[in-house]
Amino acid sequence: MTDSNSVLNTVKDAFTPVTDALKNLQNMEVPEAAREFVKKTAGTAKERAADFHAGSEKVTAAIETAVAGSVTEAAKISRNIQDALYQDAEAFFAGIDKLASAKSINEAVQIQSDLLRSRGEVLMSRAKASTEYLGKLVADGAKTAQDNFSKVYTKTA
Repeated sequence: MTDSNSVLNTVKDAFTPVTDALKNLQNMEVPEAAREFVKKTAGTAKERAADFHAGSEKVTAAIETAVAGSVTEAAKISRNIQDALYQDAEAFFAGIDKLASAKSINEAVQIQSDLLRSRGEVLMSRAKASTEYLGKLVADGAKTAQDNFSKVYTKTA
């Protein structure tokens, strides 16, 4: 028994530096300069995304004004996609900002986990809304086609 305890203690002693290093790694602080650099870069990219979004809004508005009918639905879809992309970009940059504020790796992992869960919920919500919207479009299109067919059939009968 004493020999096995002695061997176990020797193994524990040999791995003590590794165990201590892992404990220190979890609590390692992210330098303030690195956090500030990430925040500044994310802020600049966020401003550019906002400018791009404003420009795309003007283009979509011009398309909607110039064209009517089913193309208006395409413009609505385009606008919704643009809004979703912009919201995703904003959420991404907000997430980077939060990650840049993390003072330890544990905190960064928790923030990343929360962000991923939130993005998953948003994607599920969008998928459900898109499915409902496409179903409505198909139903409306079928109704219009049926109405047009019945008008043509009534005129020829």
